[in-house]
Amino acid sequence: MSNPRIPRPFFCGNWKLWGTLSDSVALATGVRNAVAAVTAADVAVGPGFVALGTVADKLKGGSVGVAAQDGYWELKGAFTGEVAMAQIADAGATYAIVGHSERRQYFGETDETVARKAKAALAAGLIPIICIGETLAERDAGRALAVVGKQLDGTTSSLSDDELGKSVIAYEPVWAIGTGRVATPAQAQEVHASIRGKLVQRLRARGQQIRILYGGSVKPDNISELMKEKDIDGALVGGASLTVDSFAKIVQQGVTACTRS
Repeated sequence: MSNPRIPRPFFCGNWKLWGTLSDSVALATGVRNAVAAVTAADVAVGPGFVALGTVADKLKGGSVGVAAQDGYWELKGAFTGEVAMAQIADAGATYAIVGHSERRQYFGETDETVARKAKAALAAGLIPIICIGETLAERDAGRALAVVGKQLDGTTSSLSDDELGKSVIAYEPVWAIGTGRVATPAQAQEVHASIRGKLVQRLRARGQQIRILYGGSVKPDNISELMKEKDIDGALVGGASLTVDSFAKIVQQGVTACTRS
């Protein structure tokens, strides 16, 4: 039986710390051209801050959006090195990734700071991509669902129902990011279903429409099986988004495999 939900699939490339300005423009335009025929999904690229405005200008008016990799919750002030969500929106971005596990691991992000960033992104007219996920130790201890559930509550409880409804959730098991390991479709679906259950409990029917992305060593050779799962609505893609060919294949194969698209 096909899944009755109809959230539009979404594929977002997270370029992390990569690329010169010319590299970024070349990759962005290559992606735009390669997925031009894709009409059944939303696609975005996530360049570094230095390239954000230039890439957004290059992609303006097209079907590929731009995501910032982070952002700060204050509008202005003595916060050297930070970039306000309003500045990100002004540069032409549509999305802001918040709470990525690398931000948590290397820069001390917490559920509280991620929640503040998500709230600020929404206030600036951006769509936050709120990242949550367990470590290998937490999974091995049988705590994956509890950890992810707690992170979901911690990062979204301060959002209104309407704000949460406009957000995107990304499940990224920390043990699968950049390691070459990937959660099996069944493992990913189990967590996605748990997240979905909490969203539906709070928002009822609207919770079915919130997109939940999978992130963690997504590649062209595993996206099809992942996208066949009923609660996986797309992917947050790291290393495989750094070449036009691999990211375009992920988008194209993901859309084809998604029975809801």
